Amino acid sequence: MSDLNGVMMQYFQWYSPADGSYWKQTAANARELAAAGITALWLPPAYKGIGGGADVGYGVYDMYDLGEFNQKGSVRTKYGTKEEYLSCIQTLQQSGIQVYADTVLNHRMGGDNPETPVATPFWQDNRMYAKGEPRKIQAYTHFQFPGRAKKYSDFEWHWNHFDAVDYDGFNPNDHSTVYLLEGKQFDDRVAMEKGNFAYLMGCDLDCQSADVRAELIRWGKWYLDTTKVDGFRLDAIKHIAAWFFPEWLDTLEKYVNKDLFVVGEYWVPDVEALHNYLNLVGERMTVFDVPLHFNFHAASKSGGNFDMRRLFSGTLMEQRPRMAVTFVDNHDSQPLQALESCIEPWFKPLAYAAILLRREGYPCIFHPDYYGADYEDRGKDGNTYRIVMPSHRFLIDKFLYARRNFAYGPQYDYFDHYNSIGWTRLGDLSHPKSMAVLMSDGPAGHKWMETGKRGAQFRDITGHVSHIVTTNGDGWGEFHCNGGSVSVWVEE
Repeated sequence: MSDLNGVMMQYFQWYSPADGSYWKQTAANARELAAAGITALWLPPAYKGIGGGADVGYGVYDMYDLGEFNQKGSVRTKYGTKEEYLSCIQTLQQSGIQVYADTVLNHRMGGDNPETPVATPFWQDNRMYAKGEPRKIQAYTHFQFPGRAKKYSDFEWHWNHFDAVDYDGFNPNDHSTVYLLEGKQFDDRVAMEKGNFAYLMGCDLDCQSADVRAELIRWGKWYLDTTKVDGFRLDAIKHIAAWFFPEWLDTLEKYVNKDLFVVGEYWVPDVEALHNYLNLVGERMTVFDVPLHFNFHAASKSGGNFDMRRLFSGTLMEQRPRMAVTFVDNHDSQPLQALESCIEPWFKPLAYAAILLRREGYPCIFHPDYYGADYEDRGKDGNTYRIVMPSHRFLIDKFLYARRNFAYGPQYDYFDHYNSIGWTRLGDLSHPKSMAVLMSDGPAGHKWMETGKRGAQFRDITGHVSHIVTTNGDGWGEFHCNGGSVSVWVEE
């Protein structure tokens, strides 16, 4: 992260406009974001996907096409052109904001030509046992990139660069099968869901191939040379052999002669699985604190019946905070998306106070939680729904102000009540003023907490509670919050 109290923002969502204006809009907001206290942006996948100018970026087609070539029906990506992307990065960095590039190394989609390799069929939900004998299939595994005409790289992908696919042109209506290509095996050191979760979608890269690893390193060097980004958000890491990333990252950091910030998406609510992964990669990256997200989700759905004393239990924030990127929601967990597990709006201020005002973790704000969102899409039941995600910008800006000015020094926790929990931050030499935070998922709460400041006055910057709290001769004060709410008390 960029400094002691850095804050990242995921600066997109699944339903961001597909009009090509996003890079320009992001650059235009750079100074405003920096002034609010945002120190890094996680930007969406910037390369051409199978859906061309409408692709969110995860259906990767050509990672060398940043909106420069006429491929998949458009020159620009969903977010704009290559020139606009590079200009956006430069503007953000000049404003003091680091840039993390969303990077999808798991798969390719939208191949240019079919090939007919031999493959063994496996059930989608059981990759341990074959469902039939090896047979010839027709798969779109030849990626020639004719629109790019070998600019930047003359590497072409063929079936032998992948280990599995899920489409057979000879049996196009079979959607229950994963085809393990001849001479291949599913990657090891991956999540063991479905027996082996190396295969996720599309044409699955074979990281056990020396040619594949060499190409991914070549691309990484080119991307860093071209974009000058400060780090990466790595997509779908539980589907990729864990031993690959230390090699890839070490090579890239030596190449650019600087440390790169890296956060990986390992989507599992089990903190032990995250510990195991971090051990496997030698802590070469941070990971998103998915268990914390699910604690927030459970609390928001419990209507005041969640034990708030356990809000951080079983999370990386609690157990391995240095390696935790904390978040409330993201593009996969938002309503109508694949991993939908969104936090109810009433609880989001409590969750953001929890990640922004505590000592542990590197917090990440989700774009719609800051700006709001309004969109329509089909649900899993086939019906169309309109989703309105309210903006929490007013309170998040208050939390950012408190994080920047008060969230320093010793942290005293008061997790002694089923509904209301609180903590204080006592400040340090450079930020000497104290802060007290109190929240409740049930009735209004109050709590005596120590601030380290005798006879000091504190006000609630959220505006939820109007009176002033004055601490006693021992530095303790009785702080309050409303029901289902959070108050942030800062020293006057």
